[in-house]
Amino acid sequence: MKKVYDNCCGIDVHKKLMVACFIHGKEQEIREFGATTRELLELADWLSKGGCQMVAMESTASYWKPLYNILESSGLHAMVVNAQHMKAVPGRKTDVKDSEWIADLLQHGLLQPSYIPDRDQRELRELVSYRKSLIHDRTRELNRLQKMLEGANIKLSGTITDINGKSARNILDTILSGTAIDSSKYDEMYKKKIIAHNLKASKEQIMDDLNGFMSPLQRKMMKELLEHVDELNVHIEHLNDDIDSHMKPEEKQAAEAIREVTGLGIISAQAVIAVIGTDMSRFPTDNHISSWAGLCPGDNESAKKRRSGKTRKGNSLLRTTLIVCAHSAAKVKNSYFRAQFQRISAHRGSKKAYVAVAHSMLIAIYHILKDGVAFQDLGADYYNQFNKERKINAYLKKLKALGWEMPEAMEAQLA
Repeated sequence: MKKVYDNCCGIDVHKKLMVACFIHGKEQEIREFGATTRELLELADWLSKGGCQMVAMESTASYWKPLYNILESSGLHAMVVNAQHMKAVPGRKTDVKDSEWIADLLQHGLLQPSYIPDRDQRELRELVSYRKSLIHDRTRELNRLQKMLEGANIKLSGTITDINGKSARNILDTILSGTAIDSSKYDEMYKKKIIAHNLKASKEQIMDDLNGFMSPLQRKMMKELLEHVDELNVHIEHLNDDIDSHMKPEEKQAAEAIREVTGLGIISAQAVIAVIGTDMSRFPTDNHISSWAGLCPGDNESAKKRRSGKTRKGNSLLRTTLIVCAHSAAKVKNSYFRAQFQRISAHRGSKKAYVAVAHSMLIAIYHILKDGVAFQDLGADYYNQFNKERKINAYLKKLKALGWEMPEAMEAQLA
């Protein structure tokens, strides 16, 4: 088999141990290093002096990140490879054999590198991922608040849509302070615009929904919960500022461009750009980026029989972000994504339909970034443009089955 690299190194990565197999020419040398910065610098210096052309390592948890950072800063070329793509023979597994197997595969060009962005984009990813975690924490706390309100028989969420909104929060602060909201108190809060004037619920309905019973313990727990929500809001705002300052001008421009896609907001657009970047040349086609994101059907065929085509595991941040956006896009009336969702969910189920909508959104994002085109919604009547006669005949058959008789003039016209 033809050799691609004369000098290369395969590294078996662990939490506190790095086993490196350095192949140079017909010889190979195996060394063990710790995971501290000092020892990783010694590893990089050893490879640099040996003229190493490429380093390969498994994507083991997050243990590969410090090693990759050191190799990158030392000017060495390195690739991170999916562990499933280079499994050794079962029953013959040791750290030394693993490193030798990785080095042997690398030398003959049999490894497919994972997409690892530059350091600036990796740091932007961490900021966006951390913000997403905090937003999830805030959502869990608000759901817990809703349960507490139901336990106190206060139907605030049935009256006000957003219990984290300004009006709902002002009402909660008043209740938790021990002040009863009677008719006069409500009029005072309404006059001072503490309660918004554009609420759909009437005064009588709000007063009736707030007439509950809250024990001292429930009041104390809600105060603690709201303080936690306030802290999370502050941290999320700080992260928003950090992300905005960390993004490059071209990344901000790309985020604004893909915001035109139905269902995508500024937070989601920033998350997408943080994951895939702005250079689409790394993905030859939209099929490649869809496969990498885990949003396209999988290939599983044997003996000309199509087996389960479930999606593969892709980038979790990109996949979950787009599926959440797909839920929003499917609710937009007179949009292509809504028509696509309704068409697929009718016979495949809503979950698969949301994945299909997310797949279409990613394809649109890819071409916006690669070709520099503006997003154009295909419209809710896109699928009605195909096979019109067949669809008309199918609907007529259903009407006849329900007992409807076609007028003779219409029947002659269709004939």
